[in-house]
Amino acid sequence: MAQHKRFQDLNLADAYLFAAALEDAETCRVTLEILLGRTIGHVTVHAEHSILFSKDYHSIRLDIYAQDAEGSDYNVEMQGGNEGNLPKRSRYHQAQMDVMSLPSGSDFNELRPSYVVFICRFDPFGGGLFRYTFTNRCAEMDLELGDGTVKIFLNTKGKNTSDVPRELVHFLEYVENSTSECADKQDDERIRHIHKRVMAVKESREWERKYMTFGELLQKEHRDGIQEGRQEGRQESLLLTQKMLEAGEADKVSLLSDEKFFEEMCRKYGIISKNN
Repeated sequence: MAQHKRFQDLNLADAYLFAAALEDAETCRVTLEILLGRTIGHVTVHAEHSILFSKDYHSIRLDIYAQDAEGSDYNVEMQGGNEGNLPKRSRYHQAQMDVMSLPSGSDFNELRPSYVVFICRFDPFGGGLFRYTFTNRCAEMDLELGDGTVKIFLNTKGKNTSDVPRELVHFLEYVENSTSECADKQDDERIRHIHKRVMAVKESREWERKYMTFGELLQKEHRDGIQEGRQEGRQESLLLTQKMLEAGEADKVSLLSDEKFFEEMCRKYGIISKNN
């Protein structure tokens, strides 16, 4: 497992700091305005869905659920690595929001407009875009379904600077480098507001204590997963080694002791790893 980052070294790209910063309603509202490119009114953040440590340590969530004054729902999550499941993951998040927003017995027309937003530190679709926006449309004609759902995938590695608002480019740069120097360079009032919140979180002993606890829980989950999946892990290794030999990658088998490389190869060859 990767070494736990020092609290003061976190960037907004780190899911813990992102969730902690956006638990502040005004910071969440400002961020949503940048991400969606439109004005948003007062926002209520459902903090219980953001950072949750369950009693059995298996419900750690680092996504943000929020609702604006006009009744739209938002789910925003930071994605550090590409696990190849974002389309289906977005579908699952969409379903979760619908279940939460529609009480039993309510009319389906009461479902609120909803936005699922993933901020990715990689290009999720390979098009070089900063932003990919998906809505449901008819395949036979230019017709919007009108179900009120939008899925947005943002890419910090985007190239089409001239096609998106400069504020979005500035924000995605700040995500990767959440320093005072970067915030000042952007000369953007909303970025400065977000940075002020980031610095307040980093100066908080309480947030730092929670981060240390968070790290301990992740380490415990990792150790428990290794212990519980030791036998499964041996089977995965044997199967993976066989597939790599068949594919002519015998020279890379010795590298499987590196956990990151092992998981990468598991994904490549369609093997479900206990650590994924």
